[in-house]
Amino acid sequence: MKGISGFPEWLPQEQRIVDHILGVIREIFELYGFGSVETPAVEKVDTLLSKGDDHEIYGLYRLADPQGGRQRDLALRFDLTVPLARYVAQYGGELCFPYKRYHIGPVWRGERPQAGRYRQFTQCDIDIVGQEELPLAYDGEVIAVMQQVFSALHLNDFVLRLNNRKIFFGLMASFGLENIKAGKVLRILDKVGKLSLADILQLLQLQALPKTLLQILMDMASGAGSSDLQELRSLCDHREFQQGITELEEVMDVADEFGATQNMIVDLSLVRGLSYYTGTLYEGTLKSHPSLGSVCGGGRYGNLVERLAASQKSFPGVGASLGISRLLSILMQKEVFRGLRLTPAWVLVTCQDRQSRSAYLKLSRLLRDGGIATEIYLDQKSLKAQMKYADKKGFPFVVVANAQELEAEVVVLRDLRQKSQQRVNWDELVEVIEKKIAEQ
Repeated sequence: MKGISGFPEWLPQEQRIVDHILGVIREIFELYGFGSVETPAVEKVDTLLSKGDDHEIYGLYRLADPQGGRQRDLALRFDLTVPLARYVAQYGGELCFPYKRYHIGPVWRGERPQAGRYRQFTQCDIDIVGQEELPLAYDGEVIAVMQQVFSALHLNDFVLRLNNRKIFFGLMASFGLENIKAGKVLRILDKVGKLSLADILQLLQLQALPKTLLQILMDMASGAGSSDLQELRSLCDHREFQQGITELEEVMDVADEFGATQNMIVDLSLVRGLSYYTGTLYEGTLKSHPSLGSVCGGGRYGNLVERLAASQKSFPGVGASLGISRLLSILMQKEVFRGLRLTPAWVLVTCQDRQSRSAYLKLSRLLRDGGIATEIYLDQKSLKAQMKYADKKGFPFVVVANAQELEAEVVVLRDLRQKSQQRVNWDELVEVIEKKIAEQ
């Protein structure tokens, strides 16, 4: 019996690592004032396709009609941003703006399963949504949050690439290209890293572009172009192009004030194919694992919410998404995470005397009331077997007591890490264990 390909599941030790990592991410999100929200796994197809067509978003998992009739207009969410847009459109009158939320949850895409790519995977999103306006400073804050997340995960070779969509469209407009033609060029550039430069050149040549523009685009695609914003200013004097440069400068200045400019570069080849970004773009990669591709991405969007809401108000937003499932194979090999215990409990209370079960339960309750996570072993097995269980699950402490010791309210506290033990009165047990935990 095997599970379905592309839908990962974890052994208990692996799940402990996953839970710990998600806890680290959640803690950092909340450090910056983001509040948690959950939206349903299922949305209307029309809502999901507001972000792009079915092919562009890798195919939807649509819900079948249980009566065997025509296809339902419902599907599993493929990301967490579109459900957020629907949420803001629906509850905008009750939210406090700027609205800062994080969402950690599963999403589903009809991709071909392969290393680091799944049909079901966990995304960790942050978004900041404004009403009518949202200062560019928030784009810099998103950078700071993502930088801190990757630092906390000990992924120090993380590189965040930045661009602004206005730079690209301003450049296209300066050569007289309309948005439809510019969109075709954009989709070609979005294949950089997936196709060879020769293939990119061939596709661009089919668009019959001016030679000067073609050379600029190939410099962007190959990384040969300048990443210095002052040098880039001289490339084009179109108003939209210059506005994009100015916005990118401001975002980077704010990121610098947050202390988050390390491992951050300007990359004009970053255009992303999804059509809803209107300004800043982010994409993160790992130098040591280029085959993973993007490990986080996001940017600023100006009209995603308005597509769903018949409202006179605008809801600009900025956000980033971290695909944690793609990173887990790397993170699980790091010693800092492999040392995690198999159990979240600190103490195992063993049971040697069946007739004294109520006393053992009282003892375990005493520990929990003191805030110490405690498991009690209720199976009737030998003390040796119980100690083996404690060792395998990684309990730091084991409480052992026979009937006479229980009656005297005394236990033997074994410290499995220090390989030591001591007799402790019940009324001192919580304090003794708390002190030992603090010393670890």
